[in-house]
Amino acid sequence: FQSFQNVGKEKNFVFLSKKIEPSSVLETAPLFDGLKKELAWNKFSGPTFTESYCWPPVAWGCDVVAISHQGNDPLLYIPPVLTLLQESDYQALPIMSGVSLILCPGWKKAQLVFDLVQTYGKGCRHLYPMLITLGQSKEAASQVEIRGCEVVVTTPYNLLRLLEQNTGLLCRLCHLVLDEVEVLFSDTTEQVFTILDCYKKATAQARGNRTHQIIAVGTQWNKHITPLIKEFMSDPLIVITVTEEAAIFGNVQQVVQPCMNSNRTAELLKILDFTQRNLQKVLVFTDSVTEVEMIHKALKRNSVVSLKKHKESKCNAECVLERWRKMHSSGTPAVLVLTDDCLQCLGITDATWVIHFSFPSPGVFGQRLQSMSDNFCTGIKGSAVDQEHMTAKSVILLTENSSCHPGILHYLKRAEAEIPEELYDLTARVLESEEDEKFSRPLCASLKAFGICRNRTECPDRHQINLSIDMVQNIADEMIETPERVTILPLVIVHATNYFGRIVKKQKDQYTVLAKEMNDYFKVPGHRISVNTVEKSVFCGLREGAICHRVQVVETPAKDEENVYKVTIKYIDEGRTSQVNSDQLLRLPAKFQSLPPQAVEIVVCRVKPIDNEVEWNPKVTDHINHKIKGKLHHAKVVHTLGKTVWVDPMVGVTSLPMMKVWVNEYNIRSEILSTGLGTDNPEHVGEIQKLCRQIPVLDHAESLEHFTKEDPAGLEEASSPQDPSIQENSPESCNSSMFLDVFFLDNVVQTKEAEDSAVHQQKGCHPQIKWFQDSATVTLKVQILRAADSKCEFSREKVAFSAYSEGKLYVADLELYQSVIAEKSTCVIKDTEAVILLVKEIKGAWCKLLKNKNVHVSLDFERWEESEDERPFTVG
Repeated sequence: FQSFQNVGKEKNFVFLSKKIEPSSVLETAPLFDGLKKELAWNKFSGPTFTESYCWPPVAWGCDVVAISHQGNDPLLYIPPVLTLLQESDYQALPIMSGVSLILCPGWKKAQLVFDLVQTYGKGCRHLYPMLITLGQSKEAASQVEIRGCEVVVTTPYNLLRLLEQNTGLLCRLCHLVLDEVEVLFSDTTEQVFTILDCYKKATAQARGNRTHQIIAVGTQWNKHITPLIKEFMSDPLIVITVTEEAAIFGNVQQVVQPCMNSNRTAELLKILDFTQRNLQKVLVFTDSVTEVEMIHKALKRNSVVSLKKHKESKCNAECVLERWRKMHSSGTPAVLVLTDDCLQCLGITDATWVIHFSFPSPGVFGQRLQSMSDNFCTGIKGSAVDQEHMTAKSVILLTENSSCHPGILHYLKRAEAEIPEELYDLTARVLESEEDEKFSRPLCASLKAFGICRNRTECPDRHQINLSIDMVQNIADEMIETPERVTILPLVIVHATNYFGRIVKKQKDQYTVLAKEMNDYFKVPGHRISVNTVEKSVFCGLREGAICHRVQVVETPAKDEENVYKVTIKYIDEGRTSQVNSDQLLRLPAKFQSLPPQAVEIVVCRVKPIDNEVEWNPKVTDHINHKIKGKLHHAKVVHTLGKTVWVDPMVGVTSLPMMKVWVNEYNIRSEILSTGLGTDNPEHVGEIQKLCRQIPVLDHAESLEHFTKEDPAGLEEASSPQDPSIQENSPESCNSSMFLDVFFLDNVVQTKEAEDSAVHQQKGCHPQIKWFQDSATVTLKVQILRAADSKCEFSREKVAFSAYSEGKLYVADLELYQSVIAEKSTCVIKDTEAVILLVKEIKGAWCKLLKNKNVHVSLDFERWEESEDERPFTVG
């Protein structure tokens, strides 16, 4: 253990498995000169305390595990790794793949690391760093070329996709970095160990005596770091600058002892009776002077020799310390009762037991454990050294009055302590109380977008319904009357599945009328009167070129020191926010304020990012933004809450003026899936309904049906030039009442887009089916290779087929347009297809096969036979 004086006067804690000298000054740090200049140029203020211990061993080529509060900062490893890459040894290696591989827990962190490598790699020799973020398409992985690249930054899932295409990818790898190692091991345990196995095999086959180094940095110790050290590292240096994490590595035994508050002192005496027999050095912590005095008197009455220390004590710190040392050296058990504020001045580090008489807060827990730091085990858990060194113990007295922070429970789980049921109950009550404190906050964005929030304890937003907020602005009649299809105009794209926009009325759109009236009104210069006093929540007008908007003031400066100042506003009919000069805001006549704000939040359901990512990759958001912004869409509303609507599906519509028809051009969910960066999220709507179970909701089964034909007359007004928000390429007006559902699907979408049928609810892929008929039968050809475990069930108006093919389950549940004779219908499995023969109950031609359209079922035109009367031309 070493203490290090940083720039400030506060001493920092560090646990080291081997003693090293820290490198605390940039000028003498083990980095090459060009990198030092680059760091200075970018106003780098370090090295920080942790960096001063991490940089030397990394620059020496050692395996390193670093756990720190700053463990998510890539500068813990980037400068020394770049320094290593300047050595001439690497230049002699064959140009096959990256010398350094940095694994990050997600695309966002990978982007940050890549940017830093680019920034600080400017002074290096040719690094050619590469950031790799792939979708699920195998073609994309096969096209990646990293020849000549020195640094590769990616995620575990993406690397495994690359390794599937190129198993020799790691043969030249010398440095493997695990960034935010605790997150990698928590979210992608299997993937990381697969990569480590591949790396181990590659290094075993490597020629020469090249450096092979693994660097793992993070903020918390994780149980999987132990096998990482044992099986994949060579004599690693452990650097831990967080006391609680060092206590886990140091095998401090954590015990939680439930007891009644009135019985705490008796429980303490039982524990001290054991410690005295074993001559332990015990610290008893509490958070009040009164309790210190009370405990000290109780111990004295029970013949336990003890010391006390609190801020009102007559005996100073030096006196207490001297008596503490003498007690133990004379063979007397040493017991010291103290308050937390006295620990730093005492500087005790050799205690063997810590008893938490008052339940610890996260702030003091580490300080209390630090008093045992001399007795932290330095060996890896499970080793011979570890078994001989298990003296440090932490005992928490848990009562019905304890105030338990959820972080303590999480820590005790990671420390593999036995958790009593009382602690779970207490923590649950605290979490419930914390959630109640968030009751006025906005509803969690992740919960709305994906149906789940990964970290509710850290999330600042609400995860329960607040009727006063969520229902006060409920969507009006337009959606409630016809939720099966609304016309949506997305105007602000937050991310791939979350937008703000307007719901356009099917008959006469009130906002279109209002927008025209506003534009005409503010064209007159005399009507453009600036607002004298800008107040929060006031509605104003704003001219942007020839277009006028209704805006609401969201925020104003604390002091109006200038005549003109910046004001934060919200466009109440679009949903976006921005800052404008106060003199740009215009008085808005009352007649323009009568129509309620038109902006609604739109969430597309049942799709989420791949690889358990919590945010959409910008590639997906940019693609969707370009495709949908300012264009009309049809959507089916599956749920509403306040000014938020969940839709499934949402389809872009366009007109074919020459044919006088409307077509569905694309399905947004299909577009996202086709990028390879999105995946199915079948629980989404169910989770939203569970959240809102006290509010009437629509039947989700209906949400999976396709749109029915509708008179598009309402779209004529919505797409007229009077509405300036709609782009010129919006659907043009059309007099025809015909509306065609047309889907353009590529191969990727065809294999994944089972959601366009209710069959997808059974969580199987939908096979492609072609059909043809004669007067007595209907033949279905199900395209499936080498079907196994096939089942085909017939009923009068339904046929259900399922089978496995190449490890995937294929399911088709078809509701027939007309009736069949189930007993006479058959199914024959062939090598490349399954042939289903349906016997019609009433002979004659069917105008279609299914009651509801299914994009996976199409007519087999090669086998279709028309009657003589149906042919457009006579023969001969």
